[in-house]
Amino acid sequence: MENTTKQNKAVAWWLLAGILMIIVQILLGGITRLTGSGLSITEWKPIMGALPPMSDKEWQHAFDGYQNIAQYKYLNNHFTIDDFKFIFFWEWLHRLWARLIGVVFAIGFIYFLVRRYFRKDMITPLIILFVLGGVQGLIGWIMVASGLNDSNLYVNHIKLAIHFVSALVLLCYTLWFAFQLLVPQNQVFTNPALRKAGIALTGVLTLQLIYGAFMAGLKAATYAPTWPGINGALAPATLGSESWVNFPINVHFVHRTLAFLLVAGTAVWYTLALKANTSALFRKTRVLPLLLILLQGLLGVLAVRTAPGIVLGKFGTYELIAEAHQVVAMLFLMTMTLMLYLNRRD
Repeated sequence: MENTTKQNKAVAWWLLAGILMIIVQILLGGITRLTGSGLSITEWKPIMGALPPMSDKEWQHAFDGYQNIAQYKYLNNHFTIDDFKFIFFWEWLHRLWARLIGVVFAIGFIYFLVRRYFRKDMITPLIILFVLGGVQGLIGWIMVASGLNDSNLYVNHIKLAIHFVSALVLLCYTLWFAFQLLVPQNQVFTNPALRKAGIALTGVLTLQLIYGAFMAGLKAATYAPTWPGINGALAPATLGSESWVNFPINVHFVHRTLAFLLVAGTAVWYTLALKANTSALFRKTRVLPLLLILLQGLLGVLAVRTAPGIVLGKFGTYELIAEAHQVVAMLFLMTMTLMLYLNRRD
């Protein structure tokens, strides 16, 4: 029994290391987007692409590929090779880190398999985990390819949202798996009303995360850099308009509305959690969603207010706040995953 517990903890720590690497990967994705680096590598080479250009000739070849797309022609045609190397670095690091996640998973999987640390019921979830990771890489390239043409300045915002949400699915799936190995069974309880509220809250959060990706892809923060109103109004005059020009501000309005719903919904959930008969671990952690959503709201306001200071290719105040906004969103989702794990059906 003691040996089994040690084996489970070893596997759990391996999963937690993977979770940390996924968080870093998502943050690198955010930096890549905020620095406008995502389209700098115009080829997908899963194996050979691990190495950056090693000579002036290779750098020029990479730069030539970038010069053939709309982002360079209509937005960054002032770029020198040194400017290109800056944006190339972030996209290369983002892809390299994804490869490292795969290596860490493969090494750990082989090691624990040979040492017989895995129970039979672990194999299927681990295979699913591997597949999710591979699919995530494929989705990433499909997203990048949507901007490698002569008409789009950026990647498609819907494909960006799919890439972001699939990364979060991978994160939460791995986290749930780790909880199964780390959380004692006596900390799990069942409260149907509280669970339904938690599921509803997580559903709204998921929709908000999707709209957050839409915000990023459409650069929608700059369309209404005011708060609490939308450029002095309660709602944009274009709400309901199908015009593409007006679409970003409509997305902005929905994103704000969902934020208010999340704050109110979290407050309701927390009130229910205070009254519910739960476990010790739940009681110690139940305040986290409320604290995180309040911080998330503050960061959202600051991001909107600092949006006019955006300078393309520069990482300044807005970009720092936007990254913090993304970090807290992930922490909120992870915390709600824990809350739902603890409050499960028998």
